[in-house]
Order: sequence, then structure tokens, then C-alpha cells
Amino acid sequence: MVYILISALIFMFLTSLVLIRNRFEFKSIHSIKPENSSNCPKVSICVPARNEEAVIERCITSLVNQDYSDFEVIVLDDNSEDRTLEILQRLANTYSTLKIIDGKPKPDDWLGKPWACHQLSKEASGEIFVFVDSDVWMEHDIISKSVTRMQSLDSLTIWPQQQVESFFERLIVPTVYFSLLTLLPTIYVERSPRWMPGFLRTQLNQKFTAACGQFFAFTKSAYKKIGGHESVKKQVVEDMELARIIKSQALSLSMMNGIDSVYCRMYSSGSEIWQGFQKNFLSGFGNLFEFLFMAVLHALFFLFPIYTLINGILFSEQTIVMLSAAVIGIYIFQRLMLNLWFRWNWITAFLHAFSVVWFQILGLKCLVNRIFGLKSSWKGRSV
Repeated sequence: MVYILISALIFMFLTSLVLIRNRFEFKSIHSIKPENSSNCPKVSICVPARNEEAVIERCITSLVNQDYSDFEVIVLDDNSEDRTLEILQRLANTYSTLKIIDGKPKPDDWLGKPWACHQLSKEASGEIFVFVDSDVWMEHDIISKSVTRMQSLDSLTIWPQQQVESFFERLIVPTVYFSLLTLLPTIYVERSPRWMPGFLRTQLNQKFTAACGQFFAFTKSAYKKIGGHESVKKQVVEDMELARIIKSQALSLSMMNGIDSVYCRMYSSGSEIWQGFQKNFLSGFGNLFEFLFMAVLHALFFLFPIYTLINGILFSEQTIVMLSAAVIGIYIFQRLMLNLWFRWNWITAFLHAFSVVWFQILGLKCLVNRIFGLKSSWKGRSV
């Protein structure tokens, strides 16, 4: 018991260092100063949309009102069954930069989002492709800032400032950022660790990879070199796979956050969160062993200390109480730091253990689905 708690304490100390480092190195696109240039590459902003009547107008309005000098907004209506197309057609009558295309039937060997993005890329005429999810909206200068940032880059991904309103949104959605920013020094997405021996850098380079498909930009040449979305046509977590391919091709990738600049509300209810995460949670891990390892690690380092704290108090074991309280206190502090950074409600930091339990249950459900060949569904399609 003591050894597990000491291991957990060491883990929390190391992840705290990673989080603190990211606080300084994971920059916001808001910090970029756009450069005025007469030679601005044309930008194609590509938006796949399926059954997005609740969010599509806010997204498209923010895109067509960008202050950049040369851009187009292309939206693919992916056989929507709600008022998405109606809203888009109304907007197209107002904004000349907006182009709407009808999605073709999805081939059996493609997943929905990669197929939609692939079709969008065929219609894009710009030198930079920016793929944006339909639940994203942004400030008017983000394309200008992104082009400035990409002057020496092949690709750029931005993690939006997630807008969370319901209880489960506040509890669950920030946990994704918690895992990212406590486990991965984000600067290593852009460059290899300098402290790592050269032979290991080559082998492990792709392990230091992350991306957010809610905002993912590529130069046209880089997009073609990696095979575009066709190279990930069967991938549920297509953004991560695209990032791995970028790094495998020795192309450059930068990752920034969207605080005060790029926003997203991923889900609007507990049931949506459950369905949304269920479709890609297992696929987010490299393999089944990694998935199980992380499940056990989270159970031991985040949940087990709560049991040992209660047990230590009941049986007056002072060392156990101190170690348990230290572990719990550190990960609550980490979550509190993250919540304040991304403007989320600070109170949910004290409920982080419930977030871990939720993901443990979700992981078990995903594992059962894998064993019995059950498929998840999202927006009327099996995934």
C-alpha cells in the first residue's frame, strides 16, 4: 500500500512538472501578431457538417467575417436530416465567400468525417487548407494569425477553449485537456526532446504527437504529401493519425491553444458526451495494452488513494493518511490550475476523481463493445 502511494506521489510530482512547463510553453494563437503582407496565400476554410442546425450558423458567421484578405469558406452538407442545409443556403445568399457542396454517398471503406474532409479538399483552391469542425467559432483575426504562424510550418493545430455549461460537460470535457497537458510536454510536438539520444529520437518521435481535428491547418503541398484524409479514411481518431503521418514524413507541426480566440462546445448534455466519447475513446490509444495500462494506472494513482485515505483515518495510520492526502491534493491542484487557465469552473477540480470513475466505466463499455463486436453510433451512422 505504501509503495503504491509513493509511486503515485512520484507520478504526481512528474506530471505537475509537465503541466507547469506547458503553462509557459503551450502558447495561445491569441499571442500571435498578424503580419501585413501584400503576398497573402489564399486560404480555404473547410467545414464538414452533418445534422448541425444548432451550431452551424454561429460557426459559419465567424468564418465568413474573418479579416484576412483572400479566403473562401467551403461547407459540405453531409446528407443532413435536419435544417442544416436550409441554414447554409440562407447564409450563402448573404456571404459571397461561402460555398456549399452536397456530400456524396459514403463508400463502405471510409468513415464519415474523413470522407467529408476528402471531398472538401477536392473543392479547395487555396494554398492553405484549414479544416474546422462545425461546433467551432472564432475571433475575426484567427485566419490572419494562423497564416502568420504557418509561414515556416507545414501544419498547425489549435486546441479550442472548450465551452462547458452542463454539469457533465464541466466534469468530463476538461479531463481530455488534463490528460494531454499533464502527460505530454507540448513543445515536443513541434521539436524532438533535446535530452534524448539521437537513436531514440527517431524511434520515439511519433510518440510525442497530439492534434485536435476541431482546427487543423495544412499547406496544400504538405496535405498532398501525406495523402490527405484518404490516408486516414478508416481512422476514428483521424486527427491524431494525421499528426503521426506528418511527423513520419519529417514535416513540421505546431500545436497551440485557442484561449480567448478559438472556441468550441463539443457536447450539450450527458448523453451526448457518453455517445461522443464512446465512439473514439478506445481508438485514442495506440493499442489494447496501452489502453489497459492507463486504466490500471488511473485506478491506482487517482482512485486508490481515496480508499487508503479513508482506511488510514479509520485505523489511525498517520503515514497512510499523509501520503494519500498528498496524492489527492496534488491532482486536485493540477485540475484547479487547468480550470483556471482555460476559464472553467474551479469547483469541478475537486470532483476530478468522479471524472476518472466516469472514464473507467466508459473504458469498460468500450472494451465490451470490442469483445462482442458491437458498434457505436454518432449522428445516425455506425462508427
